[in-house]
Amino acid sequence: MSFLPLILIIIVFYFFMIRPQLKKQKEQKQFRESLANGDKVVTIGGIHGKIAELKENTVVIDLGNNQRITVEKSAISSDFSATEGLQSNNK
Repeated sequence: MSFLPLILIIIVFYFFMIRPQLKKQKEQKQFRESLANGDKVVTIGGIHGKIAELKENTVVIDLGNNQRITVEKSAISSDFSATEGLQSNNK
């Protein structure tokens, strides 16, 4: 009986902390694997641009005005077109 509270705490940690984090990591991995040329994206640093070229571990992002930067795929945080839709609805 003295182990029951410890077991309950472990179960609660799993369902409220570990499992959601694993699900989020899986979704991010699928998103990064589905990137394609022409997708509008946002980096972790907040840079908005369009994917100009995909390589194995890096992405070349076109910022406009003949400016391009190369970033790691892991630095891509979200799809810009989804963010664009939210901004236009708030205006």
